[in-house]
Amino acid sequence: MKSIKVGISIGDINGVGIEIIIKTLEDTRILSNITPVIYGCTRVFSYYKKAINLPFNFQKIADADAAKNGKINLLNLWKEEIKISAGESNEIGGSYAFKSLEAATQDLGTGKIDVLITAPINKKNIQREGFEFPGHTEYLTKLSNEEDALMFMIKDHLRVGIATNHIPVEQISKALTKEVIVKKISMMNASLKKDFGIIKPRIAVLGLNPHAGENGMLGSEESEVITPAIEQANREEILAFGPYPSDGLFGSGQFLKFDAVLAMYHDQGLTPFKALAGGTGVNFTAGLPIVRTSPDHGTAYDIAGKGIASPDSFRNALYLAVDIYNNRNANKEMNANSLVIPRRRER
Repeated sequence: MKSIKVGISIGDINGVGIEIIIKTLEDTRILSNITPVIYGCTRVFSYYKKAINLPFNFQKIADADAAKNGKINLLNLWKEEIKISAGESNEIGGSYAFKSLEAATQDLGTGKIDVLITAPINKKNIQREGFEFPGHTEYLTKLSNEEDALMFMIKDHLRVGIATNHIPVEQISKALTKEVIVKKISMMNASLKKDFGIIKPRIAVLGLNPHAGENGMLGSEESEVITPAIEQANREEILAFGPYPSDGLFGSGQFLKFDAVLAMYHDQGLTPFKALAGGTGVNFTAGLPIVRTSPDHGTAYDIAGKGIASPDSFRNALYLAVDIYNNRNANKEMNANSLVIPRRRER
């Protein structure tokens, strides 16, 4: 079995990113089928290794091509000494988070690594030339030369996608067009098939307004935009249903009848998701040619450097990236084999 080369960007050096990376990889059994390549600095990892009092042995490399199977490989991106201020948001944290992310995405684009796991960034302090985006999702979409991607939150069979990603609440209604929703339903359907191996996915689509508009009493987006989008998806042979009120669908447990749920905006989907996932969910950027996952939490400055951050979400992000990579390869092989037409036997 091929060892999958997993690239890891370290995120904000003052957050919990490096701690959860160390805690995930300290269990060396994880190296049986993956080869980690961390994009960071040996001095930074030595600092956190001492701060949280955990053993962490790694091999320093200068290029991802030099990564060795069965080892934790740390690509040393900078040699200068930098001040680490665990728990503080500052320019240094954002600067080196971008250095790590930029190097990792370059190697992902050239095939030096197979998948990318991104540790949490601070969306404000990372802003600079080269990163003028609301978050990882939009940055990776641009680098992939795609117009859009699907923010897809995953925890076992709980899967929640977001139609409008990172935008202010006041802009949501204008951003939600029939075309946008149809596209996101289609992207979700394709990902469920290709990335998760579900043959005929069932997708629940949420409404925008309270009670999904209450038949027009609380808003018209459901009847004018969302329902027509669902009907269009159905005509394209996608099993989409709704629109459903978010509180009713999640509160009643009816979401369990579907393979995924498409929410209209960030908090509408992520609030119930995080409540149900309990800090172990994964953020997957679907709809792109590359595989990228991340933990479903942020930098957690309040506990950074204290040795108490849970690695569960990051560990799950790593496992999910590997599973999706394998599913995509299996899907390619299946499609390739289906195109092979057997020769007619001569009589």
